[in-house]
Amino acid sequence: MSGVRVLVVDGHAAFRRVAAAVVEAAGGFVVAGCVATGEESLRAVEAVAADLVLMDVNLPGIDGIEATRRLRSAPRPPVVVLLSTYDEDDFGARAGECGAAAYVAKSAFGTERLAAVWASAVGGWSTDTGD
Repeated sequence: MSGVRVLVVDGHAAFRRVAAAVVEAAGGFVVAGCVATGEESLRAVEAVAADLVLMDVNLPGIDGIEATRRLRSAPRPPVVVLLSTYDEDDFGARAGECGAAAYVAKSAFGTERLAAVWASAVGGWSTDTGD
């Protein structure tokens, strides 16, 4: 199966399931894996060849901000989108400080937003197949 390979990182199993369902519903994306901690994300990114990481900010162990910093310093860094319950206006600026491509409030996360942040991060990518 081809598509943008997405790793979901969240400390709550219920949100991992929701995020995975959103990824699968979005055209052009595929769930490559799901993990619960920042430490697990560091190992999983390479193991699953993730192109995109959906990273919760508040994680057990190292938080999503530190995990993002570490991922972005890798030789082949994935695009990272931070997710949390914080307001985008209140937290969005911190995303760039750690190397994340964007911050999306969990309440605003959906298929269209996923496609939009990916397109913005990679410069115009589209799910339009021309059919």
